Amino acid sequence: MNILLAEDQAMIRTALASLLRLEAGFQVTEATDGNTALALLRQQTFDLLLSDIEMPGLTGIELAQHIQQHKLATKVVIITTFGRAGYVKRAIDAGVGGFLLKDAPVEQLVQAIQQVMAGKRVIDSELLLNSLGEQDPLSDKERKALRLAADGQSTSEIAAALYIAEGTARNYLSEAISKLNAANRIDAARIARQKGWL
Repeated sequence: MNILLAEDQAMIRTALASLLRLEAGFQVTEATDGNTALALLRQQTFDLLLSDIEMPGLTGIELAQHIQQHKLATKVVIITTFGRAGYVKRAIDAGVGGFLLKDAPVEQLVQAIQQVMAGKRVIDSELLLNSLGEQDPLSDKERKALRLAADGQSTSEIAAALYIAEGTARNYLSEAISKLNAANRIDAARIARQKGWL
């Protein structure tokens, strides 16, 4: 089985890749961030994307959305340190087949990969229960604008990055601030990140 492993923390990525090669004999290609993973997905075919959520560039959920939008046959398993409810809901909406915490034993991960490849969905039960709570109020555009604001980018930089007018970027940010009852854009980004909506 040909796996693309997207994980920005070098030690975790190297250890996971080695374990998957040794334990299950998988062929593993490593990507250091979301943008590298996207480039690899465009260049070659993978049976499975095993991805972290929070990485520089694209998130694991955005990679799953790309796979879904382009109708790629690649299955997706997300592994994360963060059991935030909003992540699970967004991952399911993006067609993710598996969602596990990084502290799961490697045998559980290998088993989850095999189940996902067989067409089943594997989601940590505690994460699934948590995800049934609050609804994510943000649109994708508001989420992208907030993420850039959280990285310290100005309204004009956000507008340039998203290829929109500065006034539109300001509107996305003020909508997000309003929806989250936040004091400002940084507060809104903090709230959204805590809930797993960023």
